[in-house]
Amino acid sequence: MPTIANRVAELGTTIFTEINELAAQHNALNLGQGKPDFDAPPDILAELTRAAGSGALVNQYAPGTGAPALRKAIADHARRFYGLDVDVNKGVVVTAGATQGVMSSIMGLVDRGDEVIIIEPFFDSYVPNVQWAGAIPVYVPMHPPHWTLDPDELRAAFTRKTKAILLNTPHNPTGRVYTREELQMIADLCIEHDVIAISDEVYEHLTFGDTRHIPIASLPGMFERTVTVSSLGKTFSVTGWKIGWVYGHPNLITGVLRAHQFTTFAVNHPAQIAAAYALNLPGTYYEDFQAMYTTKRDLMMTALNAAGLKTKTPEGTYFAMADFSNVFDGDDIEFARYLTAEIGVACIPPTFFYSNQHAHMASTQARFAFCKSDDMLREVAARLAKLAP
Repeated sequence: MPTIANRVAELGTTIFTEINELAAQHNALNLGQGKPDFDAPPDILAELTRAAGSGALVNQYAPGTGAPALRKAIADHARRFYGLDVDVNKGVVVTAGATQGVMSSIMGLVDRGDEVIIIEPFFDSYVPNVQWAGAIPVYVPMHPPHWTLDPDELRAAFTRKTKAILLNTPHNPTGRVYTREELQMIADLCIEHDVIAISDEVYEHLTFGDTRHIPIASLPGMFERTVTVSSLGKTFSVTGWKIGWVYGHPNLITGVLRAHQFTTFAVNHPAQIAAAYALNLPGTYYEDFQAMYTTKRDLMMTALNAAGLKTKTPEGTYFAMADFSNVFDGDDIEFARYLTAEIGVACIPPTFFYSNQHAHMASTQARFAFCKSDDMLREVAARLAKLAP
Protein backbone atom coordinates (compact mmCIF):
# COMPACT_ATOMS: atom_id res chain seq x y z
CA MET A 1 0.00 0.00 0.00
CA PRO A 2 1.40 3.49 -0.81
CA THR A 3 2.77 5.50 2.12
CA ILE A 4 3.41 9.17 2.76
CA ALA A 5 6.85 10.72 2.35
CA ASN A 6 9.38 10.26 5.13
CA ARG A 7 9.96 14.01 5.33
CA VAL A 8 6.44 14.55 6.70
CA ALA A 9 5.83 11.21 8.38
CA GLU A 10 6.77 12.39 11.87
CA LEU A 11 5.33 15.91 11.72
CA GLY A 12 1.76 15.12 12.77
CA THR A 13 -0.91 17.76 13.34
CA THR A 14 0.28 21.16 14.54
CA ILE A 15 -0.41 22.17 18.12
CA PHE A 16 -2.41 25.11 16.74
CA THR A 17 -4.91 22.76 15.12
CA GLU A 18 -5.30 20.76 18.33
CA ILE A 19 -5.82 23.82 20.52
CA ASN A 20 -8.22 25.45 18.05
CA GLU A 21 -10.35 22.29 17.97
CA LEU A 22 -10.27 21.98 21.77
CA ALA A 23 -11.22 25.64 22.17
CA ALA A 24 -14.18 25.23 19.84
CA GLN A 25 -15.28 22.09 21.68
CA HIS A 26 -15.32 23.88 25.06
CA ASN A 27 -16.38 27.33 23.82
CA ALA A 28 -13.13 28.74 25.22
CA LEU A 29 -11.80 32.21 24.58
CA ASN A 30 -9.01 31.43 22.16
CA LEU A 31 -5.69 33.13 22.88
CA GLY A 32 -3.84 30.41 21.02
CA GLN A 33 -3.27 31.23 17.37
CA GLY A 34 -2.05 34.75 16.68
CA LYS A 35 -4.88 36.02 14.52
CA PRO A 36 -6.80 39.18 15.44
CA ASP A 37 -10.54 38.98 16.06
CA PHE A 38 -11.01 42.45 14.56
CA ASP A 39 -10.69 43.77 11.03
CA ALA A 40 -8.25 45.98 9.16
CA PRO A 41 -8.99 49.71 8.82
CA PRO A 42 -11.89 50.29 6.38
CA ASP A 43 -9.79 52.23 3.87
CA ILE A 44 -7.41 49.28 3.42
CA LEU A 45 -10.33 46.91 2.84
CA ALA A 46 -11.86 49.39 0.40
CA GLU A 47 -8.59 49.48 -1.54
CA LEU A 48 -8.72 45.69 -1.94
CA THR A 49 -12.24 45.93 -3.35
CA ARG A 50 -11.24 48.79 -5.62
CA ALA A 51 -8.21 46.88 -6.88
CA ALA A 52 -10.26 43.76 -7.68
CA GLY A 53 -12.71 45.87 -9.67
CA SER A 54 -10.14 47.97 -11.46
CA GLY A 55 -9.79 45.76 -14.52
CA ALA A 56 -8.99 42.27 -15.71
CA LEU A 57 -5.23 42.80 -15.56
CA VAL A 58 -5.20 42.98 -11.76
CA ASN A 59 -7.20 39.75 -11.52
CA GLN A 60 -4.60 37.79 -13.48
CA TYR A 61 -1.14 36.64 -12.46
CA ALA A 62 1.09 39.25 -10.91
CA PRO A 63 4.76 39.23 -11.91
CA GLY A 64 6.60 36.47 -10.08
CA THR A 65 8.68 38.96 -8.12
CA GLY A 66 5.56 40.87 -7.11
CA ALA A 67 3.41 43.71 -8.38
CA PRO A 68 5.62 46.73 -9.19
CA ALA A 69 3.58 49.01 -6.90
CA LEU A 70 4.11 46.70 -3.93
CA ARG A 71 7.81 46.14 -4.59
CA LYS A 72 8.27 49.91 -4.68
CA ALA A 73 6.25 50.31 -1.47
CA ILE A 74 8.41 47.68 0.27
CA ALA A 75 11.64 49.37 -0.83
CA ASP A 76 10.27 52.80 0.17
CA HIS A 77 9.23 51.40 3.54
CA ALA A 78 12.73 50.01 4.18
CA ARG A 79 14.27 53.38 3.31
CA ARG A 80 11.69 55.41 5.25
CA PHE A 81 11.96 53.50 8.53
CA TYR A 82 15.47 52.01 8.46
CA GLY A 83 17.53 53.97 5.94
CA LEU A 84 18.09 50.88 3.78
CA ASP A 85 18.66 51.15 0.04
CA VAL A 86 16.78 48.22 -1.52
CA ASP A 87 16.83 47.55 -5.26
CA VAL A 88 13.16 47.62 -6.34
CA ASN A 89 13.73 45.35 -9.34
CA LYS A 90 16.34 42.88 -8.05
CA GLY A 91 16.17 43.11 -4.28
CA VAL A 92 12.52 42.32 -3.44
CA VAL A 93 10.34 39.21 -3.78
CA VAL A 94 6.67 39.19 -2.76
CA THR A 95 5.68 35.89 -1.14
CA ALA A 96 2.59 34.07 0.13
CA GLY A 97 3.08 35.33 3.65
CA ALA A 98 6.27 35.36 5.70
CA THR A 99 6.11 31.58 6.16
CA GLN A 100 6.65 31.03 2.46
CA GLY A 101 9.23 33.80 2.48
CA VAL A 102 11.27 31.95 5.10
CA MET A 103 10.94 28.66 3.24
CA SER A 104 12.00 30.17 -0.09
CA SER A 105 14.95 31.83 1.64
CA ILE A 106 16.11 28.54 3.11
CA MET A 107 15.55 26.58 -0.10
CA GLY A 108 17.30 29.23 -2.18
CA LEU A 109 20.29 29.85 0.09
CA VAL A 110 21.04 26.66 2.02
CA ASP A 111 22.56 23.43 0.68
CA ARG A 112 22.33 19.83 1.84
CA GLY A 113 24.72 19.23 4.71
CA ASP A 114 24.91 22.90 5.73
CA GLU A 115 24.22 23.86 9.32
CA VAL A 116 21.56 26.44 10.15
CA ILE A 117 21.44 28.00 13.61
CA ILE A 118 17.91 28.24 15.00
CA ILE A 119 17.22 30.30 18.11
CA GLU A 120 14.73 28.75 20.53
CA PRO A 121 11.84 29.10 21.02
CA PHE A 122 11.27 29.16 17.26
CA PHE A 123 8.34 29.57 14.89
CA ASP A 124 7.17 26.07 14.11
CA SER A 125 7.90 26.04 10.36
CA TYR A 126 11.61 26.80 10.71
CA VAL A 127 12.84 23.32 11.56
CA PRO A 128 10.91 21.40 8.86
CA ASN A 129 12.09 23.95 6.28
CA VAL A 130 15.73 23.42 7.25
CA GLN A 131 15.34 19.66 7.27
CA TRP A 132 13.60 19.62 3.87
CA ALA A 133 16.60 21.48 2.47
CA GLY A 134 18.75 18.61 3.72
CA ALA A 135 20.46 20.94 6.18
CA ILE A 136 21.17 20.39 9.87
CA PRO A 137 19.46 22.52 12.53
CA VAL A 138 21.71 23.70 15.37
CA TYR A 139 19.79 25.01 18.37
CA VAL A 140 20.64 27.93 20.65
CA PRO A 141 18.11 28.66 23.41
CA MET A 142 16.95 31.94 24.88
CA HIS A 143 16.89 31.51 28.65
CA PRO A 144 13.86 32.31 30.81
CA PRO A 145 12.69 34.34 32.62
CA HIS A 146 14.32 37.24 30.74
CA TRP A 147 14.67 35.34 27.45
CA THR A 148 18.28 36.24 26.74
CA LEU A 149 20.97 34.49 24.73
CA ASP A 150 24.12 33.10 26.31
CA PRO A 151 27.00 34.58 24.25
CA ASP A 152 29.17 31.51 24.77
CA GLU A 153 26.40 29.16 23.63
CA LEU A 154 25.79 31.32 20.57
CA ARG A 155 29.47 31.45 19.62
CA ALA A 156 29.84 27.70 20.07
CA ALA A 157 27.03 27.11 17.54
CA PHE A 158 29.02 28.71 14.70
CA THR A 159 31.24 26.24 12.84
CA ARG A 160 32.85 25.96 9.42
CA LYS A 161 29.63 24.23 8.28
CA THR A 162 27.30 27.07 9.34
CA LYS A 163 25.56 28.61 6.33
CA ALA A 164 22.80 30.63 7.95
CA ILE A 165 21.20 31.76 11.19
CA LEU A 166 17.45 32.17 11.55
CA LEU A 167 16.47 35.22 13.60
CA ASN A 168 13.09 36.48 14.74
CA THR A 169 12.83 39.94 16.30
CA PRO A 170 10.52 41.21 17.69
CA HIS A 171 10.33 37.66 18.94
CA ASN A 172 7.40 35.25 18.87
CA PRO A 173 6.60 33.80 21.40
CA THR A 174 8.61 35.57 24.11
CA GLY A 175 7.86 39.20 23.26
CA ARG A 176 11.57 40.10 23.37
CA VAL A 177 13.00 42.73 21.04
CA TYR A 178 16.72 42.24 20.48
CA THR A 179 18.88 45.14 21.55
CA ARG A 180 21.53 46.68 19.32
CA GLU A 181 24.16 44.98 21.46
CA GLU A 182 22.57 41.56 20.96
CA LEU A 183 22.24 42.13 17.23
CA GLN A 184 25.84 43.33 16.99
CA MET A 185 26.99 40.15 18.73
CA ILE A 186 25.13 38.09 16.13
CA ALA A 187 26.37 40.29 13.28
CA ASP A 188 29.99 39.99 14.38
CA LEU A 189 29.72 36.21 14.34
CA CYS A 190 28.02 36.22 10.93
CA ILE A 191 30.79 38.35 9.47
CA GLU A 192 33.54 36.32 11.14
CA HIS A 193 32.14 33.00 9.85
CA ASP A 194 30.71 34.28 6.54
CA VAL A 195 27.14 33.35 7.52
CA ILE A 196 23.80 34.54 6.08
CA ALA A 197 21.18 35.99 8.42
CA ILE A 198 17.58 35.09 7.56
CA SER A 199 15.72 37.64 9.66
CA ASP A 200 11.99 37.20 10.31
CA GLU A 201 10.71 40.66 11.25
CA VAL A 202 6.94 40.36 10.86
CA TYR A 203 6.30 42.22 14.13
CA GLU A 204 8.61 45.09 13.14
CA HIS A 205 6.04 47.79 13.96
CA LEU A 206 4.70 46.17 17.11
CA THR A 207 6.98 47.44 19.89
CA PHE A 208 6.12 49.18 23.13
CA GLY A 209 7.29 52.27 24.98
CA ASP A 210 10.84 53.32 24.16
CA THR A 211 11.70 49.94 22.60
CA ARG A 212 12.55 50.14 18.92
CA HIS A 213 13.03 47.42 16.34
CA ILE A 214 16.46 47.43 14.70
CA PRO A 215 16.83 45.36 11.51
CA ILE A 216 20.07 43.41 11.57
CA ALA A 217 20.47 44.37 7.89
CA SER A 218 21.02 47.97 9.02
CA LEU A 219 24.18 47.10 10.96
CA PRO A 220 27.56 47.69 9.27
CA GLY A 221 28.54 44.87 6.95
CA MET A 222 25.20 43.04 7.26
CA PHE A 223 23.02 44.20 4.36
CA GLU A 224 24.97 42.10 1.86
CA ARG A 225 24.59 38.98 4.03
CA THR A 226 20.99 39.39 5.25
CA VAL A 227 17.60 38.55 3.78
CA THR A 228 14.82 40.29 5.67
CA VAL A 229 11.39 38.67 5.81
CA SER A 230 8.20 40.51 6.77
CA SER A 231 4.51 40.59 5.97
CA LEU A 232 1.34 42.64 5.90
CA GLY A 233 -0.73 40.42 8.18
CA LYS A 234 0.47 41.47 11.62
CA THR A 235 0.85 45.21 11.05
CA PHE A 236 -2.51 45.65 9.29
CA SER A 237 -4.61 42.84 10.86
CA VAL A 238 -5.03 40.93 7.59
CA THR A 239 -3.38 37.58 8.36
CA GLY A 240 -5.75 35.89 5.92
CA TRP A 241 -4.36 37.81 2.94
CA LYS A 242 -1.01 35.98 3.20
CA ILE A 243 1.02 38.79 1.68
CA GLY A 244 4.67 38.69 2.68
CA TRP A 245 8.01 39.70 1.23
CA VAL A 246 11.75 39.16 1.33
CA TYR A 247 14.25 41.90 0.60
CA GLY A 248 18.02 42.15 0.58
CA HIS A 249 21.09 42.28 -1.64
CA PRO A 250 20.32 41.07 -5.20
CA ASN A 251 23.00 38.36 -4.91
CA LEU A 252 20.95 36.70 -2.17
CA ILE A 253 17.49 37.57 -3.44
CA THR A 254 18.34 35.76 -6.69
CA GLY A 255 18.40 32.51 -4.71
CA VAL A 256 15.18 33.32 -2.90
CA LEU A 257 13.42 34.12 -6.17
CA ARG A 258 14.56 30.91 -7.84
CA ALA A 259 13.01 28.89 -5.02
CA HIS A 260 9.90 31.09 -4.88
CA GLN A 261 9.16 30.70 -8.61
CA PHE A 262 8.73 26.95 -8.21
CA THR A 263 6.57 27.07 -5.10
CA THR A 264 3.87 29.72 -5.53
CA PHE A 265 5.35 31.67 -8.48
CA ALA A 266 2.98 34.61 -7.90
CA VAL A 267 0.83 35.95 -5.07
CA ASN A 268 -2.75 37.29 -4.87
CA HIS A 269 -2.66 40.28 -7.21
CA PRO A 270 -5.48 42.53 -5.88
CA ALA A 271 -4.21 42.06 -2.32
CA GLN A 272 -0.77 43.20 -3.44
CA ILE A 273 -2.23 46.46 -4.72
CA ALA A 274 -4.01 47.00 -1.41
CA ALA A 275 -0.80 46.10 0.43
CA ALA A 276 1.06 48.84 -1.44
CA TYR A 277 -1.59 51.32 -0.33
CA ALA A 278 -1.28 50.16 3.30
CA LEU A 279 2.52 50.42 3.41
CA ASN A 280 2.31 53.98 2.13
CA LEU A 281 0.03 55.14 4.97
CA PRO A 282 1.41 58.02 7.06
CA GLY A 283 3.33 57.51 10.29
CA THR A 284 0.23 58.27 12.34
CA TYR A 285 -1.14 54.85 11.37
CA TYR A 286 1.77 53.10 13.05
CA GLU A 287 1.55 55.33 16.12
CA ASP A 288 -2.15 54.53 16.54
CA PHE A 289 -1.42 50.83 15.95
CA GLN A 290 1.15 50.76 18.74
CA ALA A 291 -1.14 52.68 21.09
CA MET A 292 -3.98 50.22 20.45
CA TYR A 293 -1.76 47.25 21.24
CA THR A 294 -0.26 48.90 24.30
CA THR A 295 -3.75 48.91 25.80
CA LYS A 296 -4.24 45.25 24.88
CA ARG A 297 -0.85 44.29 26.29
CA ASP A 298 -1.64 46.02 29.58
CA LEU A 299 -5.00 44.23 29.81
CA MET A 300 -3.24 40.91 29.20
CA MET A 301 -0.57 41.60 31.82
CA THR A 302 -3.16 42.60 34.39
CA ALA A 303 -5.08 39.38 33.76
CA LEU A 304 -2.02 37.13 33.99
CA ASN A 305 -0.58 38.78 37.08
CA ALA A 306 -3.92 38.75 38.91
CA ALA A 307 -4.26 35.04 38.15
CA GLY A 308 -0.92 34.28 39.83
CA LEU A 309 1.11 33.64 36.69
CA LYS A 310 4.66 35.00 36.47
CA THR A 311 5.48 36.89 33.30
CA LYS A 312 7.89 39.37 31.78
CA THR A 313 6.10 42.30 30.16
CA PRO A 314 6.51 41.96 26.37
CA GLU A 315 8.72 44.53 24.65
CA GLY A 316 7.07 43.72 21.32
CA THR A 317 4.71 41.39 19.37
CA TYR A 318 1.22 40.50 20.54
CA PHE A 319 2.31 37.50 22.61
CA ALA A 320 3.12 36.99 26.27
CA MET A 321 4.84 34.04 27.88
CA ALA A 322 3.75 33.22 31.43
CA ASP A 323 5.04 30.78 34.02
CA PHE A 324 2.10 28.90 35.56
CA SER A 325 4.04 26.84 38.13
CA ASN A 326 2.49 28.73 41.06
CA VAL A 327 -1.06 27.78 40.05
CA PHE A 328 -0.77 24.39 38.31
CA ASP A 329 1.22 21.23 38.96
CA GLY A 330 1.95 19.74 35.54
CA ASP A 331 3.65 20.43 32.24
CA ASP A 332 2.74 22.95 29.57
CA ILE A 333 0.67 20.53 27.49
CA GLU A 334 -1.37 19.46 30.50
CA PHE A 335 -1.84 23.08 31.52
CA ALA A 336 -3.00 24.15 28.05
CA ARG A 337 -5.58 21.38 27.96
CA TYR A 338 -6.75 22.11 31.51
CA LEU A 339 -6.96 25.84 30.93
CA THR A 340 -8.98 25.36 27.75
CA ALA A 341 -11.37 22.70 29.04
CA GLU A 342 -11.84 23.80 32.66
CA ILE A 343 -11.15 27.55 32.74
CA GLY A 344 -12.37 28.42 29.25
CA VAL A 345 -9.22 30.14 27.97
CA ALA A 346 -7.03 28.61 25.27
CA CYS A 347 -3.25 29.10 25.14
CA ILE A 348 -0.34 27.41 23.37
CA PRO A 349 2.16 25.10 25.12
CA PRO A 350 5.57 26.39 23.98
CA THR A 351 7.65 23.23 24.30
CA PHE A 352 6.59 22.61 20.68
CA PHE A 353 8.87 25.54 19.78
CA TYR A 354 11.97 23.82 21.17
CA SER A 355 14.27 20.96 20.33
CA ASN A 356 13.99 17.94 22.60
CA GLN A 357 17.21 18.83 24.39
CA HIS A 358 15.96 22.27 25.45
CA ALA A 359 12.19 21.76 25.78
CA HIS A 360 12.45 21.54 29.57
CA MET A 361 13.16 25.28 29.63
CA ALA A 362 9.53 25.98 28.69
CA SER A 363 7.80 23.12 30.51
CA THR A 364 6.07 25.51 32.94
CA GLN A 365 5.36 28.25 30.39
CA ALA A 366 2.30 29.11 28.29
CA ARG A 367 1.96 31.49 25.36
CA PHE A 368 -0.99 33.88 25.23
CA ALA A 369 -1.94 35.96 22.17
CA PHE A 370 -3.52 39.31 23.01
CA CYS A 371 -4.50 40.34 19.47
CA LYS A 372 -8.11 40.32 20.60
CA SER A 373 -10.82 42.86 21.38
CA ASP A 374 -10.51 44.71 24.68
CA ASP A 375 -13.86 43.25 25.79
CA MET A 376 -12.62 39.72 25.14
CA LEU A 377 -9.43 40.39 27.10
CA ARG A 378 -11.48 41.65 30.04
CA GLU A 379 -13.53 38.43 29.94
CA VAL A 380 -10.27 36.46 29.80
CA ALA A 381 -9.23 38.20 33.02
CA ALA A 382 -12.48 37.19 34.70
CA ARG A 383 -11.99 33.55 33.72
CA LEU A 384 -8.30 33.41 34.60
CA ALA A 385 -9.12 34.76 38.06
CA LYS A 386 -10.29 31.22 38.90
CA LEU A 387 -6.63 30.17 38.83
CA ALA A 388 -5.51 32.58 41.54
CA PRO A 389 -4.11 30.69 44.56
